[in-house]
Amino acid sequence: PALFMENARKSSIVSRANSIGSTSASSVPNTDDEDSDYHQESYKESYKDQRRRAHTQAEQKRRDAIKKGYNDLQAIVPTCEQQDFSIGSQKLSKAIVLQKTIDYIQFLHKEKKKQEEEVSTLRKDVMALKIMKVNYEQIVKAHQDNPNEGKNQVSDEVKFNVFQGIMDSLFQSFNASISVTSFQELSACVFSWIEEQCKPQTLRDVVIGVLHKVKSQLY
Repeated sequence: PALFMENARKSSIVSRANSIGSTSASSVPNTDDEDSDYHQESYKESYKDQRRRAHTQAEQKRRDAIKKGYNDLQAIVPTCEQQDFSIGSQKLSKAIVLQKTIDYIQFLHKEKKKQEEEVSTLRKDVMALKIMKVNYEQIVKAHQDNPNEGKNQVSDEVKFNVFQGIMDSLFQSFNASISVTSFQELSACVFSWIEEQCKPQTLRDVVIGVLHKVKSQLY
């Protein structure tokens, strides 16, 4: 009986020790798992901060570029430098800067078109002057080659007779074709006479007839 009691007492002590050990083990935190979770969470927060910081820097860079662009426009466009008394000394807004820039570009387009037209006109004038220069050079050369040519020139009286003969012939057809009953009828008759009597072939025949007449009078 004494041995049985001793064994029972030892079994009870071991059982209580095991229960205490298990309870203590269950109450001790799992430090390995918690450290892993902590480092992972810290890494996630650091990555988010990096992305947020990168986004902030990119946004700031974009705003700086826009600001520089508007500053450059104000420096280039003359109307942006002028003082606007309606807004006093306030800084020009972006909308005003853009509108003034658009107006200035349109003004430059008009000036460019105007200058192109002037250049085109000047080129035509230069071309006409060159043609006149060539003609005068040919006239001078002809006089130098034939110094006696001017002795047989037609007199002013003969020129007048030719002109008078042409005008008389035209006036006769004009007087026969024109009615002056009303201004409307006069206008209609004038245009009709021009279309009929001022054709190149008709004028050619008139001039040839007058020249033959004048020639017969001279010789």
